[in-house]
Amino acid sequence: MKEKVESFLHSKLSNYIFKDETVTSNIPTYFIKSEGIVPVVKALKEDPELKFDFLNDLTAIDWLGKKDPRFEICYLLKSPKNKHFRIMLKVPVEDGEGVPSILSVFKGANWPEREVYDLFGIEFINHPRMDRLILPDNFQGHPLRKDFPLEGFGQDYLISNLLHIHQED
Repeated sequence: MKEKVESFLHSKLSNYIFKDETVTSNIPTYFIKSEGIVPVVKALKEDPELKFDFLNDLTAIDWLGKKDPRFEICYLLKSPKNKHFRIMLKVPVEDGEGVPSILSVFKGANWPEREVYDLFGIEFINHPRMDRLILPDNFQGHPLRKDFPLEGFGQDYLISNLLHIHQED
């Protein structure tokens, strides 16, 4: 199955391949250009032979100081038709860059994209509601970034009411 996916990507979508890099993993991994993620995911989903029609996971990695570009958006796709074969698509992204939203292809990408925005600060272009999902709206920064201070930016303003309530008990 891995050979079919590689052949498909190189024959039909080669202009969207960011780089060919071997990753030591039990899941085949492909690096895709940012502008190509929507057409690649759509093609993999709609191809009658491959049918990667299940978005298993969408997350990000911060490689601060270890890789360039700094971030990778990771899409784990599964093909129930092909014995649940999985592939990983990674989109390298620089700090401050956005990635096109795959919400038009997978409706289930809504909350994972918002979670990545909330925790890493990576925006998804054309997402209908790109705002915080987990943290309060007035939270400063993005806590899963490697440059986020271990004790935060002095977030006392978030819990001052909570502390006041517990002191009265």
